Amino acid sequence: MVYARNVKRVFSPLDEELDLLPGALTPSLQEDIVRLGTWMPFRRAVGEVQHFRHTDVSKSTIERLTEKAGAAYVAVQNSEVERVERELPTPPQGSAQQFLSVDGAMVPVVGGEWAEVRTLVIGDVLPPQQVKGEQIVRTANHSYFSRMLDANTFERLALVETQRRGVETAQAVAAVTDGAEWIQKFIDHHRFDAVRILDFPHAAEYMSTFAQVLWGANSEEKANWLHEQLHQLKTAGATPVLTTLRQVASQQAERPELTGALAYLEKRTAHMQYPTFQAAGWPIGDGAVESANKLVVEARLKGSGMHWARPNVDPMLALRNIACNDRWAEAWPQITATLRQQAQQRTTQRRHQRRFLAATVVVQPATPTTAPTNQTHSPPRPSPQPSDSPAPRQPWRPPAEHPWRRMPIGRARYKPSLPSPTAKL
Repeated sequence: MVYARNVKRVFSPLDEELDLLPGALTPSLQEDIVRLGTWMPFRRAVGEVQHFRHTDVSKSTIERLTEKAGAAYVAVQNSEVERVERELPTPPQGSAQQFLSVDGAMVPVVGGEWAEVRTLVIGDVLPPQQVKGEQIVRTANHSYFSRMLDANTFERLALVETQRRGVETAQAVAAVTDGAEWIQKFIDHHRFDAVRILDFPHAAEYMSTFAQVLWGANSEEKANWLHEQLHQLKTAGATPVLTTLRQVASQQAERPELTGALAYLEKRTAHMQYPTFQAAGWPIGDGAVESANKLVVEARLKGSGMHWARPNVDPMLALRNIACNDRWAEAWPQITATLRQQAQQRTTQRRHQRRFLAATVVVQPATPTTAPTNQTHSPPRPSPQPSDSPAPRQPWRPPAEHPWRRMPIGRARYKPSLPSPTAKL
């Protein structure tokens, strides 16, 4: 019987046909484990796997499989960005009115530090509605892209989502943000003609600085003055409000916080034309991206006692994007294909390494010895060299004097049988 060796290193084409994955667990169990690890802490997922699948899996296994699957999808999306940059395909047609927003949230990482995760949210703008006498504009069909990257790298890799959603081909796009400089550069890169809108709550936050200086931290006058100014900002635009704020700042020249708040708002005057934005049917708040920070990022990566290793943050964010975008059925086959491809690459790499090491082994030649010249006796007989393979064992036969040969069965087997007597007729 012939036995196969190194079975774990072999990857048959049948494995791919059956959608098998590296490891000892079935593909469906691995998918369930990764989905649970995407939605809940790994330790809690241990009990859920045992309850629903009647299988005992360790916390470290769930963590390893989840982060490995997330890293595979990061590779899928990065490869797609490279393909789009190389081939420049025509993006799909975007919606008539499209909304986008970008913001950051902090997550805890190993070492007691905090790192910023940037999130892009894209949605479709719905028709305005009147709610309690006020026009409300909502957005729907949200999708997310999150990474813990610097602004420039995030700007480039977000192309995978802006291309998929057709941001370039949408009839009109509005970007509602907090007005940060890196976000303006992001908008210039993906849709330079987008309508820039300063998130109304952010404008109100800067204006509350003036109200606090004028009327104190907690007073009815402060609330009334701020309410009046915000109403004027929403209905009349930024010009009259900024005029009032300049007067307050000039009267309180010794308060540097007023100077900074006024400079922030003046720089974004064009982004605070709220009557015009509302008349065009645009939202004036970035509540969608604020919700995305909580739903996509903080709900999973900001739990009690969590501290993430930096290399594992982006894989988890990629899985969170898949889950919160309701695109698991689309993304999981891409993940499994990448995992199988990576396994094949590792097998091929190990094979090449073994061949390389075998080819570089140097066999040292035997050192020749000179026979002595003054030797009178005959040279010793060379001892037999052991062979590489042992000699085949011969069947044991008893010697001639062995008692076994005197037994009938022995005589019958090892002595010629006597001639049978001639049959009488």
